[in-house]
Amino acid sequence: MWLSKTIAARQRTEREGTAADMGVPPMGGGSASVMTRGEQRDLEIFAPGGMVWQPKAGDTVLVVKGGTGGQEQCVVAASTAESGPKDMAAGELFLYSCGKASIYLRKDGSIVIKGDAFAEGDWEAAGNLTLTGRVELNGPVTVNGTLSINGKLIVNGEPYRPCYCG
Repeated sequence: MWLSKTIAARQRTEREGTAADMGVPPMGGGSASVMTRGEQRDLEIFAPGGMVWQPKAGDTVLVVKGGTGGQEQCVVAASTAESGPKDMAAGELFLYSCGKASIYLRKDGSIVIKGDAFAEGDWEAAGNLTLTGRVELNGPVTVNGTLSINGKLIVNGEPYRPCYCG
């Protein structure tokens, strides 16, 4: 009788335990160490499929536990450990697709876009803008300043030939 009551109480405690904790990484990047009720080390970082995120020191993160007693692993999103840039710094964001297109938001304020880009709406760029690959602009385009084109310029489907007449 005592044994069955002890086992039942233990199972009830395990069921009522939290399935998740909020925590704070004391340092950013790499595999996470997180302070929850105690320090949890070498935790894998998961994010939605196609997204890589490295928490910064001081970020609030969600630590998920699975299985009876929180001992079993539970997949909640795709692991991104091998998908991001090797030199990715804490606080940076890298979005990618299986088609090799990506957007990399770097901590220095730069944005690196790879793949064919199609933009709709109003865009304004201050500073240097480098576009590599196929770029398609639809609608009115205004350039104030210098426009440098290295390669061919096609106008209405024909290669542009400047007129050097009078």
